[in-house]
Amino acid sequence: MEEEELECPNSASEKRYFPESLDSSDGDEEGILACEDLELNPFDGLPYSSRYYKLLKEREDLPIWKEKYSFMENLLQNQIVIVSGDAKCGKSSQVPQWCAEYCLSIHYQHGGVVCTQVHKPTAVQLALRVADEMDVNIGHEVGYMIPFENCCSSETILRYCTDDMLQREMMSSPFLGSYGVIILDDIHERSIATDVLLGLLKDVLLARPELKLIINSSPHLISKLSSYYGNVPLIEVKKQHPVEVVYLSGAQKESLESILRLIFEIHQSGEKGDIVVFLACEQDIEKAYEIVCQEGSNLNPDLGELVVVPLYPKEKCALFKPNDETEKRCQVYQRRVVLTASSGESLIWSNTVKFVIDVGVERRKVYNPRIRANSLVTQPISQSQAEIRKQILGSSSSGKLFCLYSEEFASKDMRPLKPAEMQEANLTSMVLFMKRVDIAGLGHCDFMNRPAPESLMQALEDLDYLAALDNDGNLSEFGIIMSEFPLDPQLSKSILASCEFDCVEEMLTIAAMVTAPNCFSNLPHGAEEAALTCWKTFLHPEGDHFTLINIYKAYQDIALNSTSDQCVEKWCHDYFLNCCALRMADVIRAELLEIVKRIELPCAEPAFGSKENALNIKKALLSGYFMQIARDVDGSGNYLMLTHKQVAQLHPLSSYSITKKMPEWVLFHKFSISENNYIRITSEISPELFMQLAPPYYFSNLPPSESKDILRQVMDHLSPLSTMKKEPKMCEKCPETTEQRCTIQ
Repeated sequence: MEEEELECPNSASEKRYFPESLDSSDGDEEGILACEDLELNPFDGLPYSSRYYKLLKEREDLPIWKEKYSFMENLLQNQIVIVSGDAKCGKSSQVPQWCAEYCLSIHYQHGGVVCTQVHKPTAVQLALRVADEMDVNIGHEVGYMIPFENCCSSETILRYCTDDMLQREMMSSPFLGSYGVIILDDIHERSIATDVLLGLLKDVLLARPELKLIINSSPHLISKLSSYYGNVPLIEVKKQHPVEVVYLSGAQKESLESILRLIFEIHQSGEKGDIVVFLACEQDIEKAYEIVCQEGSNLNPDLGELVVVPLYPKEKCALFKPNDETEKRCQVYQRRVVLTASSGESLIWSNTVKFVIDVGVERRKVYNPRIRANSLVTQPISQSQAEIRKQILGSSSSGKLFCLYSEEFASKDMRPLKPAEMQEANLTSMVLFMKRVDIAGLGHCDFMNRPAPESLMQALEDLDYLAALDNDGNLSEFGIIMSEFPLDPQLSKSILASCEFDCVEEMLTIAAMVTAPNCFSNLPHGAEEAALTCWKTFLHPEGDHFTLINIYKAYQDIALNSTSDQCVEKWCHDYFLNCCALRMADVIRAELLEIVKRIELPCAEPAFGSKENALNIKKALLSGYFMQIARDVDGSGNYLMLTHKQVAQLHPLSSYSITKKMPEWVLFHKFSISENNYIRITSEISPELFMQLAPPYYFSNLPPSESKDILRQVMDHLSPLSTMKKEPKMCEKCPETTEQRCTIQ
């Protein structure tokens, strides 16, 4: 501890709202701590470090700090408090700490504090930051919970978690009894889980009058929140200083060229500061990355070299936890250029950004319930999103925002608010959750924006096909078991089916690999041929699902036999595989296996490699994904969906595309309508197998097509044999139903 940094905080700045319970002084008559005495941290009983006082000064400079007294007054007197503030005002880090002080003052009699975040990296970064500011250990007094990672303990007072994790916690604890204060952050992101929590917590608050709810939001959503929750206190954090905005009308048509020109002009100007570029989609990130890297090497070396940081949708943590190599590069080089297509929330913690370039459009996934597929639609961002991107420069008086659109475009073409995800996404998982909590009497949810009736009907229909609902429309025993898995319902059903077909180990591997990010690395220019040569070693003749098992098994073998992580990373690099994705798949698989053991599902010994095992894996997959079948209608790789008339091609990285062997019938994992209508992660199936496993009433609801006629012929051929078939064996955990919907039932 450096003695010169240890200062006695003045009484005004360090005064806590509950001095009688939080003051750790020895009760001298004057009530003033001498500077030579060490003040104790009330959360762990240890003396504060010098770093605590250094960070305290930074906290006091945050715009939110001036509102602490007002917030604490309202927290004491009200059950709900809304906090409105721009990005970087400090509401996500300071409000939870103040709530922890409140809980400490009442001796945690109602529980601790939980703060939700939409993005996983943000939850982790905030927990690390707040643990540092509170001068406690991460994982003890402060922790975080994100999908497939829990860094909390029984001592945790304040936990950050993703909104979907708190939602899942309601399945086992509907009234969230372990928490005295719940903070919903990033409300303006309008994720499905956050909107569901907003509705369900209305009932929870009525059942638990002692529970406090804090809602953090950007100013744009305040009027909607106020009308939704009624007359509740509002804490408004004053806006920070204005940012210089430069509108470049006409640049949107040639946005990539305009962006590249701006990057190089800024760099050649000599002005210091990092650049953040908001692009429309991942493909634009890849194009810009390649060009900036190529052209940047030809720039004047006296200006310093550009360090290009691409942030792909599932890799938003690049700015949060830089490795040692990145730190060294950032010390040597002068400027980072961050290329992203995210909302900007993942960049809030970077204080080195001085320039933002915003293209003003984004590529969004919009779900079409009629065809059960996402469409990738390029459309203008909302005014609230544009404002958040501007706020990245909120603490920089010399920052500039370059908008590649006109002011007229911003006012006329941009919607005021970001659309609620609930109105644009597949709702099957949400409806399964709502059916689960309906057991606890919380099923009637008052949503801020009601989902489209067509989407709800499609979700209910899919759950019925999957046998998750009983004849009365309530959750069946099958559905209850399916809801235990933090997966898409179709994938959960395939895992349950694998218990019947003795391939649980293999199905868990497939589930982990398709849930984790893409295991194939983004290829640098010119490396395509070498990568394909490496990937061919993993190909399996039965299809992509089996190839994923081969990749995971090879990774496991290397991980078990290697002496260090560097050896594993080198192997992944040599084979053009994403090491982080494979590690995540390993973690996901371990948690799924733990769930299987906890609910005591039967788990046979792995038998991967045999013909019988391959057939069983396909049966398990078909039990969940019978709605995702396509047929090659002309023998040249044009696949027509069974449920609608969309035509798609196999993805270039599919094992069938690489080997040039196109099966007639395939089961696919993903399909999106875009410029390239690719079906991803495909495996060959036979029409006979499909007819044996698909529910009869699902087949009868299929639209007329040549493919349906072929399947009907197959069904007619199989029907004389159906009476000779033995009854399917039953799993002890899988309930019988009065209506035979699927072979495994």
